[in-house]
Amino acid sequence: MQNTPLKLKAFLKEKQSQHLYRAPLISESAQQPAMKINGKDILTFCSNDYLGLANHPDVITAFKQAADKYGVGSGAAHLINGHSIEHQLLEEELAEFTGRERVLLFSTGYMANMGVVNAIMERGDSIFADRLNHASLIDASLLSKAKLQRYAHNDINALQKRFAKTSSDNSLILSDGVFSMDGDCAPVTELAEIAEKNKAWLMIDDAHGFGVLGKNGAGLLEQQNLSQQHVPILMATLGKAFGTAGAFIAGSDDLIEYLIQTARTYIYTTAMPPAIAAATRTSLKLVQQKDWRREKLDSLIKQFKQGANQLGLELMPSDTPIQPILIGDSKKALRISKQLKQQGILVTAIRPPTVEQGTARLRVTLSANHNNNHIKLLLDELSKAI
Repeated sequence: MQNTPLKLKAFLKEKQSQHLYRAPLISESAQQPAMKINGKDILTFCSNDYLGLANHPDVITAFKQAADKYGVGSGAAHLINGHSIEHQLLEEELAEFTGRERVLLFSTGYMANMGVVNAIMERGDSIFADRLNHASLIDASLLSKAKLQRYAHNDINALQKRFAKTSSDNSLILSDGVFSMDGDCAPVTELAEIAEKNKAWLMIDDAHGFGVLGKNGAGLLEQQNLSQQHVPILMATLGKAFGTAGAFIAGSDDLIEYLIQTARTYIYTTAMPPAIAAATRTSLKLVQQKDWRREKLDSLIKQFKQGANQLGLELMPSDTPIQPILIGDSKKALRISKQLKQQGILVTAIRPPTVEQGTARLRVTLSANHNNNHIKLLLDELSKAI
């Protein structure tokens, strides 16, 4: 025990020397492109508020009115007396929006992934997971004690070969829909075909596609015309394109009832505040009624990609709001990020262990609240910094 403080100091010093040290920034304004962070005005390109709803006046009004009516905290778990009418209505509306039978709300996406994977998988089962899956999916798989087999990113042939060698009666294919650090999409149609062929579960974490992709904004599965039959388990978060907080699992009535009885991260935690659920219901209406936000976002993505290509920047293959610029070296990525910050632009340098060694990048994320001049300014400063 006496050596523990020295061990901590050595670890922190090593992280600093490797240019992998992290520290939170302190914002003093609402979530929007132009913010005040650490006391300075700055233009941000690192938020997941893709549709610009986090500071939308209608969403704020819904939150305030619900807080006046229901108070702030829910006070208890869903299965005690923390499940309000706002939670119930949100679940029903999300089920209709996603074309699923039922929806179950969770406090965070991490808890949703943990809850469902550990409810349906156990020792002796097999999980086939994309190598670039989000940390929550990796942790959920490890905690379940099922045999975790990670296949090469988006490599259908590698997945098929792994299935050919398994004898498990209960298998799960687990993948992000839109990969958060790369911005590319999973081949969900092919994954659904493999799952059906092998009588396996298929679960898609569409945290970064929900609200953004699809004709109506229902996400990657809507874009690819995949129903509940094709993808039995859909997870999506509400703190990104929807601008609020929380997450949900969508699926069959039997699946949701099973999770209510067994998912520990649902049963043993306090429900999200009713005001958050009420605000999210308003976000859902805006997503459904205001197509211009997705159209504008698509236009900004095209403007950025065209400008970046003209500058010779190495973009990763993505048509989503996540537009990573591959740098490679962590020290260089951090230097460029700091230089941009000095010019009043915030772009996060993503480094190992979040991404693999040698693939450090600048993760540019775009919002419908950005404008053409914002993109032009970013490109101008990137041309000077890289």
